[in-house]
Amino acid sequence: MKRVYYVLLLIIVMLCSACQSQTNIQSIDGDTVHQMLQNKEDFVLVDVREEDEYEEGHIPDSLLIPLGTIEEDFTSKVPSKEKKIVIYCRSGRRSKEAYEKIVSLGYHDVYDLGGILDWKYDVEEGK
Repeated sequence: MKRVYYVLLLIIVMLCSACQSQTNIQSIDGDTVHQMLQNKEDFVLVDVREEDEYEEGHIPDSLLIPLGTIEEDFTSKVPSKEKKIVIYCRSGRRSKEAYEKIVSLGYHDVYDLGGILDWKYDVEEGK
């Protein structure tokens, strides 16, 4: 009976491991990104929300590439795979998913800012 429990436990652990993300996400904080913007550093800030969310308010100098269009649009909008990329969404959930998609496209210098809800600096409205 003990052996059955160990086998079941092993199966559960394997299933949980398979469901977890395979990518170690590199995070970056808002203060660092704000400083990068102030210093006019060479990087691409990408908002992965939908257009209506972007128009309501986005971080200045960010590029809109909605999560659902990343596979089709990202390489044409950000052609250099060597470019530093910082991504964000509303709360951080979509940016994690976008992170994995962008890395799978061959980009290496990618950072997840998380959500604009945590951004304590100015935002701009419209496109």
